[in-house]
Amino acid sequence: MIDVPNIETARLRLTALTERHFDDYAAMLSDPESTRWIGDGLPLDRINAWRSLAMLIGHWQLRGYGMWALELKDGGAFIGRAGLFHPEGWPDLELGWMLKPEYRHHGYATEAGNAVLDFAWRRLHAPRVISLVRVGNDASDRVAGRLGGEHIEDMDFYGSDTHVFAYYPPHAEPRRAYG
Repeated sequence: MIDVPNIETARLRLTALTERHFDDYAAMLSDPESTRWIGDGLPLDRINAWRSLAMLIGHWQLRGYGMWALELKDGGAFIGRAGLFHPEGWPDLELGWMLKPEYRHHGYATEAGNAVLDFAWRRLHAPRVISLVRVGNDASDRVAGRLGGEHIEDMDFYGSDTHVFAYYPPHAEPRRAYG
């Protein structure tokens, strides 16, 4: 069993997703505004939220990296998830984030994203990380830009027009070719 490392930023604790996060996680995934830009865009009931949580926990076991629960250091509130994702069939190692509505527009996604990218470069020695952002999700486009993402192409991803942002390790030469 892999130990998920804890990461602390100025305001956040990135920690392993566990069953103790489930009620907050399920509430986030039942909110149509929260799920609008992920998966099929539809909210999840508790059964499918459980499956989502279990899949993200299992991703750590299969790949050695994955999504973290985001908690505020001050008070410990669960505010969302962020991390790395690369299931079978995905185009590349992806940085993703999702925040509960009341925690958006405070810089938390950017703060978490920077910590996750640092993990990808230092611990995984990843040559590149991408973010897949559905066209129209302007807030996530802005986060990807603040994280240093380069909009390298658009693609149809599971039936949705999607922006592909690429991130490269510090001092790396960007590679334009996708794949």
